[in-house]
Amino acid sequence: MPTQIINNIKSFVALSQNDEDAFLRIIELKKYTKKEFILEEGQVCDKIFFINSGSARDFFNIEGEEKIVEFFFENRWFTDYNSFLTGQPTIENLQAIEPCEVVHFKKSDLENLYKTNPVFEKVGRVMAENAFMNLMKLTSMRTNQDPEEHYLNLLKERPELFERIPQHYLASYLGLQPQSLSRIRKRIFEKK
Repeated sequence: MPTQIINNIKSFVALSQNDEDAFLRIIELKKYTKKEFILEEGQVCDKIFFINSGSARDFFNIEGEEKIVEFFFENRWFTDYNSFLTGQPTIENLQAIEPCEVVHFKKSDLENLYKTNPVFEKVGRVMAENAFMNLMKLTSMRTNQDPEEHYLNLLKERPELFERIPQHYLASYLGLQPQSLSRIRKRIFEKK
């Protein structure tokens, strides 16, 4: 039984046994190998994903260059809301960095769940609010901090990035070339 996703939902809303059972009927579990795409540009994103284990990266492909938007680890949700809500093809890519176990469910099943178990409307609202707040925080950091400040904040707030993410991915995430990231790391090390 996928208790991780249920526990995650229960962290912000109470579920009855009937609610849990109804939710468990709509979810599917899938395993992805390293570098396998969970969602690929051009597909319609009609699912919501929950990372049970492993890590993944969300990126755009802009003129042949990958621009990493975010990293996802255990107990994180993902969907391309624009594609999910409009039915238009996504321009995002979600790719496994490590082998991943992902729980997902379809939009149509979620809409039915909203009707039969209204508590999930609150779940959807809270998830959308959290996604918006995370996006605003990320935008603020990228707008108001230079790359070195951003790097130092990530070291403090998200140390798992430095333990599990390849350096060239971190450089892309910070909007840097790998050589520039190496220079920042050297300056920080020399200050210690």
